[in-house]
Amino acid sequence: MKQTLQLGLRQQLTMTPQLQQAIRLLALSSLELETAVQDLLDSNYMLERAEEGDEGAPSEQLGRNGEEPSGSLAEPPLETTVEPVDIPKELAVDTAWEDIYDGPTAHGAPDPSTTEFESRQTRVETLRDHLIDQLELIEFNPVDRLIAEVLIDGIDDDGYLSMALDEVVELLFDEDHEDLRDVGLPEIEAVLKQIQNFEPAGIAARNLQECLLLQLRQQPELHILQPLALRLVRDYFHHLENRDYARLQRQLDVDEAGLNDLLGVIQGLHPKPGRFVADKAPEYVIPDVIVTKVNGQWIVELNPDAVPKLRVNSLYASYVRPGDKSNDNESLKKHLTEAQWFIKSLSQRSDTLRKVATCIVERQHAFLDEGEVAMKPMVLHDVANEVSMHESTISRVTTQKYMHTPRGLFELKYFFSSQVATDNGEGASSTAIKARIRKLIDEETPRKPLSDNKLAAALSAEGFNVARRTVAKYRESINIPSSSERKRLS
Repeated sequence: MKQTLQLGLRQQLTMTPQLQQAIRLLALSSLELETAVQDLLDSNYMLERAEEGDEGAPSEQLGRNGEEPSGSLAEPPLETTVEPVDIPKELAVDTAWEDIYDGPTAHGAPDPSTTEFESRQTRVETLRDHLIDQLELIEFNPVDRLIAEVLIDGIDDDGYLSMALDEVVELLFDEDHEDLRDVGLPEIEAVLKQIQNFEPAGIAARNLQECLLLQLRQQPELHILQPLALRLVRDYFHHLENRDYARLQRQLDVDEAGLNDLLGVIQGLHPKPGRFVADKAPEYVIPDVIVTKVNGQWIVELNPDAVPKLRVNSLYASYVRPGDKSNDNESLKKHLTEAQWFIKSLSQRSDTLRKVATCIVERQHAFLDEGEVAMKPMVLHDVANEVSMHESTISRVTTQKYMHTPRGLFELKYFFSSQVATDNGEGASSTAIKARIRKLIDEETPRKPLSDNKLAAALSAEGFNVARRTVAKYRESINIPSSSERKRLS
């Protein structure tokens, strides 16, 4: 095969590191943005935080064309005038990342080398840690302690013992410990009963019935109701599961009011006691946008606490000498350019976020006035067309960004929902349909809860064309049980 050389021309769109940075900042949450800012402050001596009394927004510290505005920085000597950096007025970040950049994206992923201290400070107590701490307070002999540790290791996140006692015997038999050879089920059950006295109440149960019994035994404040509630769960749990209230009344020899009191006691217990213990680090949310109503108009403002205020360090900027090609001067120019680009990227991030949030509020002002039932259907394409941006940009801006309103704190993505057909042809938001389903269920008769078919019929009477299967899907998405599970005596 003959080798040849060919010369050709082609066009290719490439993304500079500065534009990659601008796109990445759009996708960062407030906490991730603060981490990114601090990382750059640690590595770039040209960048510093603006003091509380400084005038001008971060974007104004730079000037419109990347030049240093007069008065914002200390005047350098005449021979060291800072060269303006060619930064466009608008950064070309309104595009799909995948269309330009094929590499993996990293949305504020923390540096493992810098998170050791933070991980120690934010360590949370797991369920196992919680039980081991209580185990330390009990005087167990070495064998019983080893049995207890094996049992605790077998408790799942819900607080239930996920292994059979026979499996515990086999695990202990494999241990290299002579005293464990004679351990049998009686010894394991004795240790298990000790663990079942730990907090939270109901821990280490092997099934729901045992979990409820353990919780009832640890509630002496029930007084008169406790023995009858224990009997109900111990002897008639099957009828309780099937909601056979008539038979329960006969077996327990109580009237309807008495059975209703007992059911109230049972419903006050927790079916998953392990969830009482935190198993993950708390997530803090800082609102990016604050919405208030002034003189009948909804006003959208960026949260000043969520917008980092940065400026170029005037002293270091004065050391940059134009035309000097030395390594030191080139390093100064590199850091200065990086600082100016970063400030410009932050400014554009704020402008884009404000535009998108304002568009959302204009479209969803009925929700802010009336609640979920007035939510309008809206997709990314609608906002993208109105603000003249790409849908991928809207997706990045609305991810992990939060809006504080008089009705609560919401992620921007919450305001986007699919459309459901109505009789008037306008369409309704799926969020509004879910709110209407919740309201219908709240107003239903406990003795005769509404089935999914009846809910679909009620919505159809109000003009919403929703099938029974769609109603079931919406009901499950808002964690409402079926009609048979919602049935109550009163």
